[in-house]
Amino acid sequence: MSRNDAAPGTVTAPPGRIRRMLFHLYIQCLIAVLLGAAVGGLWPSAGADLKPLGDGFIALVKMFIAPIIFCTVVHGIASMGNARAVGRVGLKALVYFEVLTTVAMVIGLVVVNVVKPGSGLHVDVSTLSAKGLPPEATTAHEGFAEFVLAIIPATLVSALTGNEILPVLLVSVLFGFGLHASGEAGLGIARGIEKFSTVLFTLIRWIMRLAPIGAFGSMAFTIGNYGLGTLRHLALLVGSFWLTALFFVLVVLGTVMRLNGLRLLPFLRYIKEELLIVLGTSSTEPVLPRMMAKLQHAGASKPVVGITLPAGYSFNLDGTAIYLTMGSVFLAQALGIHLSLTQQLTMLAVMLLTSKGAAGVTGSGFIALAATLSAIPHVPVAALALIFGIDRFMSEARALTSLVGNGVATLAVARWEGELDEDRAKAVLRGEIPYAPTPAPSAVTAELDPKETPAPTHDPVPAAR
Repeated sequence: MSRNDAAPGTVTAPPGRIRRMLFHLYIQCLIAVLLGAAVGGLWPSAGADLKPLGDGFIALVKMFIAPIIFCTVVHGIASMGNARAVGRVGLKALVYFEVLTTVAMVIGLVVVNVVKPGSGLHVDVSTLSAKGLPPEATTAHEGFAEFVLAIIPATLVSALTGNEILPVLLVSVLFGFGLHASGEAGLGIARGIEKFSTVLFTLIRWIMRLAPIGAFGSMAFTIGNYGLGTLRHLALLVGSFWLTALFFVLVVLGTVMRLNGLRLLPFLRYIKEELLIVLGTSSTEPVLPRMMAKLQHAGASKPVVGITLPAGYSFNLDGTAIYLTMGSVFLAQALGIHLSLTQQLTMLAVMLLTSKGAAGVTGSGFIALAATLSAIPHVPVAALALIFGIDRFMSEARALTSLVGNGVATLAVARWEGELDEDRAKAVLRGEIPYAPTPAPSAVTAELDPKETPAPTHDPVPAAR
């Protein structure tokens, strides 16, 4: 008997609907994360050996990050009506980043002092060793002058071949202003860069189909290498950190969204695919191109997105900010070191510097914590050995919090600039205007006027003209 001839009253699962659900990237990533956790828990050695799957996926995406940031920022600046608009957007974004980073650190500081997850451990400093820590955590860290000088690349091209985001931003901003000031001479280059970015986004869409494989490998490695039992030893620190990050997202970022006429939960549903990819890979870098496209689709103008979101990846790491305060005070508590309020505030001031530039690479928060401890005399760097084993279980929360924070920041700055179509944003977040990547061929093969080109994104500022 065929499916159409089923007896009356028989309930059958519509295969077409199941296939459509499995086609969604977030469903594939969710299944991959669960399978990875199962493999890591049942066959730890096999799970630990799957680490190259996650590393390979992240490496594939990372090779496109610098050129995508360059193209987006350059075209965004070249499309602005005047240079003052660029400076205004950048200034508002930086002020917002500093305020929210400080708020995140203060919340983490309050929670770790109230919960006191490290009290009672009574760890002997003489028993600690830096052996086994990553080399980056034990090397001398740069001061403020070295930090600023490191932003300047050796050559124009080397900024695009390195691993740091800040040099890419510097070169992109300078090049964008150069095109903006060149008039007709820079017009053709600006259009070429826009079309080149379309090719890059097409390639990224292809690579993102491998996201479930990367998420599977990363999760299997995490559980297989560290084991679920590791969490029991420092469950209070891990649990309090996750709850603090959740509080920051729901309360602080939720308030920011409300003040800008939007709601947080619909926004989280809108970026659920990106959140699951970040959960699986513990890195925000793989979803940067998709977040740019989705924020433009949600009504934020392309220039504001192109300036604010990449800058947020270096200057607005809310999850890392919470981790730095909670991690450093936890280590002090575990070693029986009493930190006065003045000392803790001094650490907070240092963290405002060390948290910058720790872009969304897995483990960058741990290195930033090492930089903080090496810059202050209160807690020895060797104490990092106490939390090295569980750092991976907190890296997901760091990355998720930072991703949501940067998305909210971009929408907020766009609204303050009058570059957010609020009606469209509300309709998109309600699901009335589904996100669908625009096919690239028409944008590459035809020379269309920007005003006549249909696009799912809102860009009130015409392309460079």
